[in-house]
Amino acid sequence: MHRVPSAGNNSNSSRPRKEKRLTYVLNDSVDTKHSAGINCLAVLKSSVSDVCNYLFTGSRDGTLKRWALGEDAATCSTTFESHVDWVNDIVIAGENTLVSCSSDTTLKTWNCLSDGTCTRTLRQHSDYVTCLAAAEKNKNVVASGGLGGEVFVWDIEAAVTPLSKSSDKMEDDCSNGINGSANSLSIPSSRTITSNNSLTAHTTQCHGYVPIAAKGHKESVYALAMNDSGSLLVSGGTEKAVRVWDPRTGSKTMKLRGHTDNVRALLLDSTGRYCLSGSSDSMIRLWDLGQQRCVHSYAVHTDSVWALASTPMFTHVYSGGRDLSLYLTDLTTRESLLLCKKEHPILQLALHDDSIWVATTDSSIHRWPAEGRNPQKVFQRGGSFLAGNLSFSRARISLEGSTPAAVYKEPIFSIPGTPAIVQHEILNNRRNVLTKDTAGSVKLWEITRGVVIEDYGQVSFDEKKEQLFEMVSIPAWFTVDTRLGSLSVHLDTPQCFSAEMYSADLNIIGKPEDDKVNLARETLKGLLAHWMTKRRQRLGSQASANGDVLPGKDSTARSLAHSRIEVDGNAENDSMVHPPFDFSTGSPPSIITEGSQGGPWRKKITELDGTEDEKDFPWWVLDCVLNNRLPTREHTKCSFYLHPCEGTAVQILTQGKLSAPRILRIHKVVNYVIEKMVLDKPIDTTNTDGSFAPGLGGQLQHSAIGDGSFRSGLKPRTKLRPSVEILCNNQVVSPDMSLATVRAYIWKKPEDLVLNYRVIQGR
Repeated sequence: MHRVPSAGNNSNSSRPRKEKRLTYVLNDSVDTKHSAGINCLAVLKSSVSDVCNYLFTGSRDGTLKRWALGEDAATCSTTFESHVDWVNDIVIAGENTLVSCSSDTTLKTWNCLSDGTCTRTLRQHSDYVTCLAAAEKNKNVVASGGLGGEVFVWDIEAAVTPLSKSSDKMEDDCSNGINGSANSLSIPSSRTITSNNSLTAHTTQCHGYVPIAAKGHKESVYALAMNDSGSLLVSGGTEKAVRVWDPRTGSKTMKLRGHTDNVRALLLDSTGRYCLSGSSDSMIRLWDLGQQRCVHSYAVHTDSVWALASTPMFTHVYSGGRDLSLYLTDLTTRESLLLCKKEHPILQLALHDDSIWVATTDSSIHRWPAEGRNPQKVFQRGGSFLAGNLSFSRARISLEGSTPAAVYKEPIFSIPGTPAIVQHEILNNRRNVLTKDTAGSVKLWEITRGVVIEDYGQVSFDEKKEQLFEMVSIPAWFTVDTRLGSLSVHLDTPQCFSAEMYSADLNIIGKPEDDKVNLARETLKGLLAHWMTKRRQRLGSQASANGDVLPGKDSTARSLAHSRIEVDGNAENDSMVHPPFDFSTGSPPSIITEGSQGGPWRKKITELDGTEDEKDFPWWVLDCVLNNRLPTREHTKCSFYLHPCEGTAVQILTQGKLSAPRILRIHKVVNYVIEKMVLDKPIDTTNTDGSFAPGLGGQLQHSAIGDGSFRSGLKPRTKLRPSVEILCNNQVVSPDMSLATVRAYIWKKPEDLVLNYRVIQGR
């Protein structure tokens, strides 16, 4: 996925502004499974014995899910959908506030027990937000860190609570203050901490609230941890050091060096005396913050350590990472055990009573035995080894083949996910996409309906791609990526409106077969059909009967300001959705886009309520769907010359250049030649541009073969109709080919296409 730009960057630069895109994400299954790797976990334990506990998961598919936990099962009760990129971390703040951060540069807050509605979007980071930390006893304090080197400390209650009636009505967003201009409103409690520990007023505010910024990181931040009271914050990243802060002021207190690679995981004990760090150098280090030094190092893993979880008394640590292994280590005796071996790298751990939840780059989540209340029980099974204090000592043991045996072979239970799509190919017909997922299953998607039309199972992707090859040329009107584990289809104006097909080729009943159908326009109508219905219910039937304009805007002036606009005369100005563009409501796609305010958002098409307008949608989408207007499209015509084959006695019908739609079929050219021959009306040879035959369409600079060229009603009476075939580069062309296909696969030259015709003898 493209990096999402900061919202509200409405620069008055004279350089043309790139229009906002609309993306839709396709779903192949019910919305109760993740479709990409699990980046983060959080357990919400109920204080009442007969009330179930909940597990929250954040995924690379851009969503969070809440799972109601039973003894040996978990049920997805809610999906939280608003982020437009990977969800990288989650924490629970207060009694029931869930805070998430994402590669879309935002933090979002949610009510843990709600139906999944985002309560506030916080925009302060300039780059991907990678990690969060919360204070166990100071419920409102949450810290966030990201690739921009920024660390912010938030008072969640203050950030979420609207300060005024006017701000309550605004979009639930904080403006991005990284590149913002200075704010004239000074707020005493909103302070920025510079690298020399001085306090300065922050330059922006979020409805009056700005988080405290802990400045000092010169590089990316990957890990944060906070003690229970919220009086101590530690951070780590690509600087290979552990920084210690006072989150109440943002001032630096110390910097601990020792790791030789990125710091990827951090833990603090409840008092803030001891800190555990895991690094890409494969080491785990125990720091005494009072003495400001490393007191132990543990060579347990053979590769990067990405996840840490400790027992409540901070006596043992569970660790996982890139080597696919989950270890339990006694911090005092240095004894270590391999609890289990996974098939995928471990990204995060969450201890839950006597078990531990494990999140990996796979879309499934697993619960393993851990004996968290009494970890010594596991060591009594035997098989432990003594962790060295140098990373190469563990690597040498691994090379010598003495890898320890795993204590557990199977998890207590698993929450299955949907295999993520890892490979895709857009087929030449520009309506189908072939995909392959992590399970090896190959499927064929129809992106104008958002459904799988063929599931081929585990077959060769390349062989299936060759089998499905069609010699057809249609403009690339959309792009696709699989960053979220699903197909994300991107529409950008004006390129997306470049592809057309005849209604007959789409099997649309009730439309003249020669009517041109714009694929992007019809796809947008299909995506927004539910929104249009809700909108009509809100506005009444009069709006659709009289024709809509963009609310609060002079749509004509706006259109002229951005690009030339043409009305699509071939399409009805209604919301009728034709079958090839009818999206599934059983597993509806999600829309990712942004309008003039509020920044990017994501929502299922069936959850749009009709209130969305130009503040939420790009103006060109509304102009297309409501006003039936498309940007002026270039290269929709194909210029060509039509000459008799050399050495034949066939009359010369035209010497000038002809023009016709790119999608015109060769059989139309054949009909054109036949009618010219039968009517016996060769052109005036003095007119090199070619005269326009009656009934062949409107005037152009040169002769044009239009869609209605051969429905002129002219009936030959005097001659038998000859049989004619068309050639290009001395190769007979199939009548079903379009001009664009002939140019792409047979002509293969940048010059204007040259077609030849000849009469087939004996027919």
